[in-house]
Amino acid sequence: MIPAYTELKLAWGLFEKAPDALDTAQRQRVREVARRQADLERRVLATREAAGVVVPDRAMAAALADIRGRYATEDDFLADLQRLGLNVSDLNTALHRELRVETVLEKVAARAPAVTRVDAELYYRSHPEAFDRPEARRLRHILITSNTPAEQAAAQALLEAIRAEAPDATAFGDKALAHSHCPTAIQAGELGVVRRGQLFAELEPTAFALAEGELSAVTASPMGLHLIRCDEILPHGPIPFDEVAERLVGKLDERRRARAQQDWLRRLAEAGATTAMP
Repeated sequence: MIPAYTELKLAWGLFEKAPDALDTAQRQRVREVARRQADLERRVLATREAAGVVVPDRAMAAALADIRGRYATEDDFLADLQRLGLNVSDLNTALHRELRVETVLEKVAARAPAVTRVDAELYYRSHPEAFDRPEARRLRHILITSNTPAEQAAAQALLEAIRAEAPDATAFGDKALAHSHCPTAIQAGELGVVRRGQLFAELEPTAFALAEGELSAVTASPMGLHLIRCDEILPHGPIPFDEVAERLVGKLDERRRARAQQDWLRRLAEAGATTAMP
């Protein structure tokens, strides 16, 4: 019963398919993982941490609804259970077991010391590269391609004329929609947020030298001729600690809790392996 339910869950989790839709290799993979998981669950539920664990009814209802929601109809859901040799009662028993395991792991994670703001700041100071906001700008452009010298000359003249008008963002977007050969034309020429290394090498120095609202000179790339507008220069450089402190505390706390669970499960597996030795 338990392995069959685990197969059902893993088929959806690993391959987003019902078990009967898996190919031979996928089915074998699911069964291998299911066997290992069932063995680990048995070990978890035999620990002292599992004593007295209670699963709330609302958690059971939510878990069952999540599984039912993966099927187009209730009949499809029941048919899949039948194919696995399960019924709804069996499924409830398996879900209860699974949720008990999850609750035990939450108890283990709760033992990990809470991450403090001081812990977060120490991490922040020792990993400065992780909190360095790269130089970035919000850009839009007009691209005109050409196949002959005459077409290139006409493109140059058109872009120079647009540049001379020094249009604002809205007017520039209208010009892009009317003239640009780039797919971004339908988005008013918007390239979005651009960081160094994302543009053609011929365009980057020009684009990153612009002030907000400034238009570039007509610039050539392997694609053709461009006119670039800088809509916004985004803040860059080190991100202040206060700006990331709350998120960082949460991230480090989550990491510490996960490590506590992993260490506990590893010790449990090692103890089981030792017991199994002749």
